[in-house]
Amino acid sequence: MDETVAEYIRRTVLKIPRDEIKMMLEKWGFLSEAQLQTLNCHQIKDSISQEVVQLCEENSADIKQAAVLDIIYNHIYQNKRMWSVYQMKKSGEELENFDITDFKKKFKRILRSTLKNVTITFKEYEDNAIWIRIAWGTPYKKPNQYKPSYVVYHSQTPYVFISASVLKSNMPLLCQALIVASNYHDIREMELRSHSLNSLKDIVFKRYSQNFQTYTTPLQGENVEPENADIRIVQENRSEKERIHRLNQGDFGSGPQPKLEFAQYRLETMFKSDPKMDVLDKKEPFRCLVKFSSPHLLESLKSLAPAGMADAPLSPLLTCIPHKARNYFKIREKKSLFPESFVSP
Repeated sequence: MDETVAEYIRRTVLKIPRDEIKMMLEKWGFLSEAQLQTLNCHQIKDSISQEVVQLCEENSADIKQAAVLDIIYNHIYQNKRMWSVYQMKKSGEELENFDITDFKKKFKRILRSTLKNVTITFKEYEDNAIWIRIAWGTPYKKPNQYKPSYVVYHSQTPYVFISASVLKSNMPLLCQALIVASNYHDIREMELRSHSLNSLKDIVFKRYSQNFQTYTTPLQGENVEPENADIRIVQENRSEKERIHRLNQGDFGSGPQPKLEFAQYRLETMFKSDPKMDVLDKKEPFRCLVKFSSPHLLESLKSLAPAGMADAPLSPLLTCIPHKARNYFKIREKKSLFPESFVSP
């Protein structure tokens, strides 16, 4: 077994929590059950990693097998990476049967036609998700296995989730490989990012829905009234808080929000001013780029009105972010991520 492969396997094992090492090795399926029985997981992790490398040497592991173990780790600990959402578009409405073998063949052909030093590894999961790991090299350097890109594609959907450690010059090539392999025509970044891959899926697959409910039960903790308080003020405060709570539930629903960390879209509006003031010589729209970022963006927006930091109901510009994300191609025109020569015919 190559020394670089051995070192990569050793470092991958070191990332795994001690009590999960055997479980992940079982999922990997490269080592036999008899080999796993000999593994002592009650020693320091460095010793465990050395034992795993020795077992892999018996089976002559190569970089592709090592890459599968890395995919398994990143699938379980997917929140350690930052994910971006891309949406693909067909030139027509035709539906095609998805062939995983054909997808893999086309994807590898496009990447390797331009870049020879690249390692491409696939792993399929039960939810129709295809995980793709790409380790990038250069014409003169071998692929860097420690800074791979990850692509998660759900077959027969237009959505791709990418966690990239890739030079910007390689991103058009990756996007071209995706649209050719999946028989789409164009691909664009939706400008939604999060460490929570599942939350991004909830948004674009419409598993997250805003529950428009009517508030009927009293707020907990609102029955404590200050001594000698004016009953009219107390009642007014309680009514206002109930109104805010009711409107907030209408905008966001009563359940937890998907964990979104970044959102961005373009605004185009017209200035409204007194014609006599003659502020604008030309009646052209005002354009700007709106960016939102937070450790938990949707929950932050949901808390604005109850905290008294914004009036209720919130502006549709804030409450429509998940809806706009699902209708990205309908609401926004933007130049393609790569030159026209990269757009699939």
